Amino acid sequence: MIPGGGQPNMQQLLQQAQKMQQDLANAQEELARTEVEGQAGGGLVRATVTGSGELRGLVIDPKAVDPEDTETLADLVVAAVQAANENAQALQQQKLGPLPQGLGGGSGIPGLPF
Repeated sequence: MIPGGGQPNMQQLLQQAQKMQQDLANAQEELARTEVEGQAGGGLVRATVTGSGELRGLVIDPKAVDPEDTETLADLVVAAVQAANENAQALQQQKLGPLPQGLGGGSGIPGLPF
C-alpha cells in the first residue's frame, strides 16, 4: 500500500521500468560478448559458445577421429555443444538473475514499448 493512501507515482514507476530494461539490455550485451566452453570425451571435443548460446568454435582432437566410427564423433560434438550451452545458461542465470522476471517474464508491461 502507498503511504498516505495516495496513488503510485507513474513517472517513478516508468523510470524504474526503463532502468530495469536498460540493465537487462546491458547484461544481454555482456553475455553476447562472453564465451564459455563445454567438452566431451575427456576434452577430445571442445565447443565454445557465447553466453547467449551462439556457437563460436569447435575443436576436435585428432584422436577422436575414426573414419570407421563417425557416429561416436558426432555424439561427442553434440555432447560438447550441449555442455557449452548448459554453461551459457548458468552464466545467463548468474548475470541476469531476476531482471527478466522483473519485466513480466520478458513479455513486457502493457502500454509500455518493451
